[in-house]
Amino acid sequence: METRPYVSWELIGSFMTDAFKAVGVPDEDARLCADVLMESDRRGIESHGCNRFKPIYIDRIEAGIQKPVTEFEVLKDTATTLVADAHDGMGMVASKKAMDAILEKAEKYGMGMAAVRNSTHYGIAGYWAMMASKKGMIGITGTNARPSIAPTFGVENMMGTNPLTFALPTDEEFPFVLDCATSITQRGKIEYFARTGKDTPRGMVIGRSGEAMTDSEKILKALTEGEAALAPLGGIGEELAGYKGYGYAAVVEILSAALQAGSFMKMLTGMDENGQRRPYHLGHFFIVINPEFFLGAESFRHTCGEILRQLRASQKAPGEERIYTAGEKEWLVWQERKDKGVPVGDAVQKEFIAVRDKYHLPYTFPFEK
Repeated sequence: METRPYVSWELIGSFMTDAFKAVGVPDEDARLCADVLMESDRRGIESHGCNRFKPIYIDRIEAGIQKPVTEFEVLKDTATTLVADAHDGMGMVASKKAMDAILEKAEKYGMGMAAVRNSTHYGIAGYWAMMASKKGMIGITGTNARPSIAPTFGVENMMGTNPLTFALPTDEEFPFVLDCATSITQRGKIEYFARTGKDTPRGMVIGRSGEAMTDSEKILKALTEGEAALAPLGGIGEELAGYKGYGYAAVVEILSAALQAGSFMKMLTGMDENGQRRPYHLGHFFIVINPEFFLGAESFRHTCGEILRQLRASQKAPGEERIYTAGEKEWLVWQERKDKGVPVGDAVQKEFIAVRDKYHLPYTFPFEK
């Protein structure tokens, strides 16, 4: 049962928008950034929601390693492709511009793909893929990140958690959305464990000497120092097929860097040779496919929906109440939260108050009463 106090969507959206504006993000961009964070909380993916508002965005802008005003420079533009440089601006703003451009291309030519370099954290990957599914098209996206995954048989953090995300339109109330990291867990999840005082489950993180680590605070420090690494999806070694997650992570790393001549792996630590903080220079890719150019959007949505319905109707394991398909649980979370708002824990409450007071924003939160 949820014990954290709820903050209304209107209040939290307005506050985060004004806070982004206070650190120099233009009004329209600030609204977008707040919406991306709220979408994560709407879907119950709290590792990428308001939990990250201050430490990943506000703090980085204040530290000078992320620019509040985004210069989106188009380097190459063809009928179906786009390459752009975000110049260390807001990753969410650059992603919106890239998606807007290739959605238009896919409407006209059936497909579109964009590659962006020198960007920053772009929030929940599903937000960008779902921009396509909301228009009846298929959305695919991925991004590299600061190194945290060790390759199979290795212990050194080399690649980021590198999500590979798909959103497919269906004839149901919600799209099929597969939005997950190619690691067995993601750094944001460990940040969430640390914030809530929980240990990280054994087997998710490996230390430099090969031992499993569980102390969430120590793991975050060790990841930053390169003394720990996340296991790839599947787990450590070959026995549980960790090489599959390792391979998919490498695919995302390549597509997030090679098409746009961007940075990759150890270039993304956020530290220079003197140990000083610097921009992350992340890369993203986005793909949109228009089913209308195949056998029609309606046909695609119906077949997709039929596949999902048959999966959910298949025989359940003993003791299990139901089978889910990707995106269903997130949709159910939204049904439960849409009238309640965002549950906000102690650590985030303190961050909200600190940002409000620092920038003299005129807000009173329900958890202060």
